[in-house]
Amino acid sequence: LLFAAMSTWARGRALALAAIRRDGVELEPFVAALGAEALARVPRTAVYAVADPATVPQALLHNLKHNQVLHERNIVLTVVFDPRPWVPAAERLVHEDLGHGFERVRLHFGFMDTPDVPQALAGAPALAIEPMATSWFLSRETLLPAAGLGHWRERLFTAMARTAGSATQYFRLPDNAVVELGTRIQL
Repeated sequence: LLFAAMSTWARGRALALAAIRRDGVELEPFVAALGAEALARVPRTAVYAVADPATVPQALLHNLKHNQVLHERNIVLTVVFDPRPWVPAAERLVHEDLGHGFERVRLHFGFMDTPDVPQALAGAPALAIEPMATSWFLSRETLLPAAGLGHWRERLFTAMARTAGSATQYFRLPDNAVVELGTRIQL
């Protein structure tokens, strides 16, 4: 039973990530195209969490589509768990400026670390994030059935995904600054 649950979770997450990559937009060409457009900018920092740092976060696409506005500063954040117990603070952050108000950040944690994302970002003087002027955008995934898992595994994965812990709590994001935007993923 334990193996069935773990293998179902691993396969379901792999299918979900593959669907996001398949339907996703590449980040760097997207940022370059936005540089030429005159979009309204809000004077705040937006941090968009994404599993694949090469693609545009779904929450960013939804925010742009529905609100037709970008933040002055946009950080595309990926949290990576390394196969070692702890990652020293000096090795934790990888920062890349993409231009046009976009930055890509990778935070590395060990499997024994307690991931505190705001604290890790605050420890990077190059980022200089102001907590009261920062919004955290997360994508809330709604899983749609398909033939990728099989009937009983699909139902098990969907149930496990619904009961999974909150990313806001796990990464210690400030509750009053998190915005969740939904996306539908067909497994």
